[in-house]
Amino acid sequence: MNFQKKSVTDIDVRGKRVLLRCDFNIPLDKKTGDITDEGRITASLPTIRYLLEQGAAVIACSHLGRPKGKWDNSLSLAVVGRRLGELLGQEVKMAKDIIGEDARRLAAELQPGEVMLLENLRFHKEEEENDPEFAKALASMADVFVEDAFGTVHRAHASTEGVSHFLPAVSGLLLDKELYHIGGALENAARPFVAVLGGAKVSDKLDVIINLLHKVDTLLIGGGMSYTFLRARGHEVGLSICEEEKLEYTRKVMDEAEKYNVRVMLPVDIRTSREFDNEEAVVYPVNAIPADHMGMDIGPETAEMYADVIRNAATVIWNGPVGVFEFSNFSNGTRAIAEAMAACQGVTIVGGGDSAAAVRSFGLADKVSHVSTGGGATLEFMEGKDLPGIACLLNKE
Repeated sequence: MNFQKKSVTDIDVRGKRVLLRCDFNIPLDKKTGDITDEGRITASLPTIRYLLEQGAAVIACSHLGRPKGKWDNSLSLAVVGRRLGELLGQEVKMAKDIIGEDARRLAAELQPGEVMLLENLRFHKEEEENDPEFAKALASMADVFVEDAFGTVHRAHASTEGVSHFLPAVSGLLLDKELYHIGGALENAARPFVAVLGGAKVSDKLDVIINLLHKVDTLLIGGGMSYTFLRARGHEVGLSICEEEKLEYTRKVMDEAEKYNVRVMLPVDIRTSREFDNEEAVVYPVNAIPADHMGMDIGPETAEMYADVIRNAATVIWNGPVGVFEFSNFSNGTRAIAEAMAACQGVTIVGGGDSAAAVRSFGLADKVSHVSTGGGATLEFMEGKDLPGIACLLNKE
């Protein structure tokens, strides 16, 4: 995929109405409806402020939750509009619909320097169906489309891909940052280039591993997926999660790594428990995991070994925690990875999802080069797939 896409800074937006796709899919308190994490709102501010400073009128849009094409007041974006207005220090005009009379009227009246927000896009089933007429109706309110919701670009929806057939489409500052950091690492990384992969299952990361084998110098494996690798190497893993059906494929991956002279590092010790809880934590070498124990975290020797590799890397990309970091007794390994990333003098990229949550929980998000705002989009990006919400943007000349 071509990562060299035009950004909002490459075009003239003065006096134009800009349809801005944001990711306002934020968590809400189930009882009060209050916002519990406004990170995705604040992440949109640089692009919105830039557009306003350049004299554009901003028509922001997003989905929230999974209303499945039906109106659901509990998933209204009105709460986002109010908070966005407070953060911007100006009114955000809230449309009562998406492509209806109220939205069209507000868009027509919107002046340069003003912001409006459409209602939840997924109140229309046509959004996820990428319906051309729905996309055309969205596009009709604006002169330019700016994509800034990285977490949605792996989906060909009306507001991520469909509108690009009717409007010139460029990236926002947030998406441009994702393309610069992750795209840059995958295409032209400074070396040594290290990838850290964790998470529960090998099957979730197989395509990522295959793509990275052609790019990295060292691959550090942790988390639940490491037990399938250890089993493939002949170790008994007790009650640990293990995908038996992936053992042969995992062996082929390790053979392939040898061909490309990529060092694949597996844990040498494991922090285990008899139950999936925070009560018991016992460390064993990987060749001595008891039959009635399950792996819950990489052990201290592995953590130090991995941290040393990370600290001496020129580029590091990390996706997936290496243990059950939500439990304090099994957070040490993931914390060690995060601290090593923070100490590394090279380019350090945290690949979204649980890894991003972990690095934020440790208070280290501002100590790394980039924390991705994507989940599934980051994974598919790392797999080397064409992402429809990026492929549709105008290429740099």
